Amino acid sequence: MVFKAAAIQMCSGVDPARNVESMTRLVRDAAARGAIYVQTPEMTGAVQKDRPGLMAVLRDEESDLVVKAAADLARELGIHLHIGSTAIKLDDGRIANRAFLFGPKGEKITSYDKIHMFDVDLDNGESWRESAVYRPGEWAVVADLPFGKLGFGICYDVRFPHLFRAEAMAGAEILTTPAAFTKQTGEAHWEILLRARAIENGAFVISAAQAGVHEDGRETFGHSMIVGPWGKILAAAGGTGEAVVIAEIDIQAVKACRAKVPNLKNGREFSLEAAPVLAKGGVTV
Repeated sequence: MVFKAAAIQMCSGVDPARNVESMTRLVRDAAARGAIYVQTPEMTGAVQKDRPGLMAVLRDEESDLVVKAAADLARELGIHLHIGSTAIKLDDGRIANRAFLFGPKGEKITSYDKIHMFDVDLDNGESWRESAVYRPGEWAVVADLPFGKLGFGICYDVRFPHLFRAEAMAGAEILTTPAAFTKQTGEAHWEILLRARAIENGAFVISAAQAGVHEDGRETFGHSMIVGPWGKILAAAGGTGEAVVIAEIDIQAVKACRAKVPNLKNGREFSLEAAPVLAKGGVTV
């Protein structure tokens, strides 16, 4: 099957209602251009580094503004709408960084909570401790859709290839990594990581991103991208501002690529054994 997929690039602020307005406008644009699968970035609902400020605007899944708007949009436009993620308030006082996939009848097909937490001190002085605020997910997800099988990831997950390998081994033909990559790490690694995940799994990779200087002062890398299973960039946005990135996805290309390089079939189980330590003179110790 051949279909059009879109990655929506945003620069979300601290107000979920305004972000929903931007999301709605961009999703409508993508659908008008023929996209039947549309993906938004990580933290579509709010980019807010101030924890009290974020907690003040959070809602649970049942009342979340992004969730409600996305279900309505998917139904109205007759598309599959993938909210890359939005922050969802949990009963234990923490937050889920949660992706949602809605079908063309407005139904929630599945959700996915970001598994890997970005806890790091960067060279430029920025410090991130996602695990202090967010509850990590525990389940990988693959959704069987009319146009192909879709595997889920969010942002930092892209640095953990075993997640996407597990999804590809479960049949995923399209891998997703919506993100809010920092400018510093994005400049160094974003394109390389996306192309690597596509090549090593013989899969399409679709990555909608946050882009530019946000209302809370952080700066994200942008460059929303769709990559083919041979590692070719099919479509990409720039590093700032809103964008709608669209490419044609031919699922048969996945089968062809995996036939040429059958590494998913050729992989073998193995054990890791530490080599003996040799002292001076070649004596094993």
